[in-house]
Amino acid sequence: MAARYIVGIDLGTTNSALARCDAVAEEEGRIEVRSIPQLVNPNEVAERTLLPSFIYIPGEFDFPKGSVALPWDPEPKHVIGELARKRGAESPNRLVASAKSWLSYAGVDRTAPILPWQAPEEVPKLSPVEASSQFLQHLRAVWDNSEVGQQVALADQDVLLTVPASFDEAARELTRRAVEQAGYQHVTLLEEPQAAFYAWLESQGDAWRSRIKANDLVLVCDIGGGTTDFSLIMVSEENGELTLKRVAVGDHILLGGDNMDLALAQVLRQRLEASGYRIDTWQLHGLWHQCRIAKEKLFESPKTQSRPITLLGKGTKLVGGTIKTELLREDLDHVLVEGFFPKVASSELPARQRRVGFQELGLPYAADPAITKHLARFLSEQLRNSPEAAGIRRGRSGLACPTHILFNGGVMKAAVLRDRVVEVLNSWLREEGFGTFGAEQVLEATDLEHAVARGAAYYGKARRGSGVRIRSGASRTYYIGIESAMPTVPGMEAPLKALCVVPFGMEEGTEATIPGREFGLVVGEPAEFRFLSSSVRKQDQVGRLLEDWGADIEELSPLEITLKMDGQQGTVVPVRLETRVTELGTLEVWCVSRDGTNRWKLELNIREKTGR
Repeated sequence: MAARYIVGIDLGTTNSALARCDAVAEEEGRIEVRSIPQLVNPNEVAERTLLPSFIYIPGEFDFPKGSVALPWDPEPKHVIGELARKRGAESPNRLVASAKSWLSYAGVDRTAPILPWQAPEEVPKLSPVEASSQFLQHLRAVWDNSEVGQQVALADQDVLLTVPASFDEAARELTRRAVEQAGYQHVTLLEEPQAAFYAWLESQGDAWRSRIKANDLVLVCDIGGGTTDFSLIMVSEENGELTLKRVAVGDHILLGGDNMDLALAQVLRQRLEASGYRIDTWQLHGLWHQCRIAKEKLFESPKTQSRPITLLGKGTKLVGGTIKTELLREDLDHVLVEGFFPKVASSELPARQRRVGFQELGLPYAADPAITKHLARFLSEQLRNSPEAAGIRRGRSGLACPTHILFNGGVMKAAVLRDRVVEVLNSWLREEGFGTFGAEQVLEATDLEHAVARGAAYYGKARRGSGVRIRSGASRTYYIGIESAMPTVPGMEAPLKALCVVPFGMEEGTEATIPGREFGLVVGEPAEFRFLSSSVRKQDQVGRLLEDWGADIEELSPLEITLKMDGQQGTVVPVRLETRVTELGTLEVWCVSRDGTNRWKLELNIREKTGR
């Protein structure tokens, strides 16, 4: 029996949001953003439509007893949301931030208690998985303690949870693990840029068909608090109907609003130190937090030229124990517009930073802050690797040239930043021999902060037949490892070949047969099956066998299993291979014996990326 509610959750780097749709009510189909009760001050719980993705780990004397009680938890161990963000600006060594970015960073053990990063030993720590799970637990508690939740628990609803399109297999699997720890039962992962586009579709109704037409190419520019994501969605026509297909996904770029706020804080730090003040690391974190607030106020009020900044000080030079300065509008223009969105040619790609031999471990932030350069690289590289390249509009230099753009993410709320991106894109389009974006080509997103959650709920409706679906298929190319038939060499493993079993873009619900080849399958004893994937090799087709692939292909976690066959133990059976991507996003590799009497199945979840 289908769940009554379809729930979209945006588990964001900086903010999280929740939207829902009642599938059986009279106003069926209406998507609404839900308020999220949270602590905004000690002894004050208030409803907000966003839950700041911050966890504060209180010390013994941080809060008076009972002052952080929640309606569903009188003594929470941690503070989550707005109060966590506020208190964390004062004591950053107790603040868990950017958990989502840590979840995608393979350079650390993401299941180990490492956050807050480099906090003193006496501060209890959480893993990125546990931190992500706590945000989801907060949302579940909010739902279950509401009037609706008294009737139907969130764990039993149809939940669509968004992740960056560029999340790799491990990050998606760890997200799924956080979901399970939070007590959710029915969750599907959805790429954030697609969710943003679904939100636009929902806002347009049937009018979207008059805004875009066959062969149009939509660029989704998603810049949030911690990441920058680019995607391309192509409009096609099949049987007289317009269809949508996601044809390209960019790299996972750790570059967003957090970087911009820190850059502003560094400018104010330099200004204060030039006046004789010494600003330490913790004061810099306070500046970082205040710059975010001041920046948002300046962007909201274009006529305002400055915002005051007050910083807790140290030493005897201070009057009243505080330092006062201002964030100026010209700081935004110089640091954000020119620093992060410079006017560049489409041939100017991101610079590679000179690497110092020894580095402090931490998140691998983008070396080059120029987002327009990252966009240039995305548009120049995707055509070369995409099997759909023939259908994508390209310019004289081979640049993919979008016909429309859709903005998403909190950073893009600022009109001046949206205008700069359009200005840069227009300069490239003119050079490539195309007309420029007009007002009709910029697809307006009415609610950037909640669009991803709303779009996720819309996708849930579309899966039930009440909306338009974007055909996305596999976002990577997948392979299985084939051991080479070579003489044994002491101390060396046999070389591993990679057999393509799922090409990039293979649609869910489709099947493929590996043509003209048989392989040996070990049955009757434990055997290791190795899966590999690539975000770069988009041209490989089913059945291609690669012997040398360099860094283009990465190996996933192996699957160890015993495939049984009556009367056989440790036998190698000749089989042919068939593959299928199910509607749920599971890759099934079927091994069929030569006479067809025996069939064995291997599974890999390529939507949530977990082998089993």
